[in-house]
Amino acid sequence: MALTGKIAALGEVMQLAFVPQDFDAAVAHWTKTMGVGPFHLIEGIHLDGMKYKGEPTGAVFDLALAYWGDIQIELIRPRDDHPSIYRGEYGSTGNGLHHVCILVDDIAEARRVCEAEGAEVVIEGRFGTSEVIYVDPGTGPGTLVEILQQAKDGPDLFAIIKAACAAWDGSEPLRKLG
Repeated sequence: MALTGKIAALGEVMQLAFVPQDFDAAVAHWTKTMGVGPFHLIEGIHLDGMKYKGEPTGAVFDLALAYWGDIQIELIRPRDDHPSIYRGEYGSTGNGLHHVCILVDDIAEARRVCEAEGAEVVIEGRFGTSEVIYVDPGTGPGTLVEILQQAKDGPDLFAIIKAACAAWDGSEPLRKLG
């Protein structure tokens, strides 16, 4: 039986994300022990119109992306103490899972479904013409859910990174983007 109208019905999980206490150690673990890489680093991100629990925030963070087959692995490094999901009650999970991500075509519909399920939007903003919300689905054993409506007007950054990971020879495990 399909669970239409539920958060899982919005799409499949395409990403596992972590906010490690030691970013460099996490990159080393994923690349050396797990064999996942190379990670592509984007530094100094601040989402346009970024809000934390409905209030504007100046939070800035770095992220590194790699692929393990079809699953994207994201490592996040907060750069400041502004309110965000990377500090405080939602902050570093040590080395545990911080959030999962699903891609959607209609962010407004995703918001409606999340609201109907009682999931609180804790972060929202835009990255270029992509729009993103992070929702807290409540006190169950789950985690935060990132919901991303990707831009359709530029290069497919995820596909570029996935191709680089598929052909990775183990060299240069952390590569800067932009």
